[in-house]
Amino acid sequence: MTTAPRVFTLWLMATMQTLSAELENEPTEALSIALNIGNTIRSYRLQKGMSQGDIEKRTGLLRCYLSRVENGHTVPSLETLQKIARALDLQLAEFFAEEIVSKEMSSLHLNEDEIRFLTQVQRYSANLGESDRRLLLAMVRKFSQTALT
Repeated sequence: MTTAPRVFTLWLMATMQTLSAELENEPTEALSIALNIGNTIRSYRLQKGMSQGDIEKRTGLLRCYLSRVENGHTVPSLETLQKIARALDLQLAEFFAEEIVSKEMSSLHLNEDEIRFLTQVQRYSANLGESDRRLLLAMVRKFSQTALT
């Protein structure tokens, strides 16, 4: 075994042990994570106007399984999440971005509407290239300047 795969294997084993210990101590947090992933998947699916049947056709995953994932009863593997992400034309990281943004925003003392708005901006801008992001920011700056006058 070469060094890189060995290091990765050791890291993965340590991470799994840590996660296992955390989940034993905080089962409600594990349930919360499952619900957040499921809700995020459902949100993206509905936003794209897709049914669970559409995802089933694209992934081969059964509708009843997708329902259990969306309702937080089942936590999918990373491989399964990748299949779902591809079916929704998303990057795998987008399933987790909203949770990270929400945690960061809550430390800024923003109200729920502001957090929801900024989370949506993050979600919609995730697929934009650098030049499009700059253009979007320029438009927001211009809009805010005209709103203040």
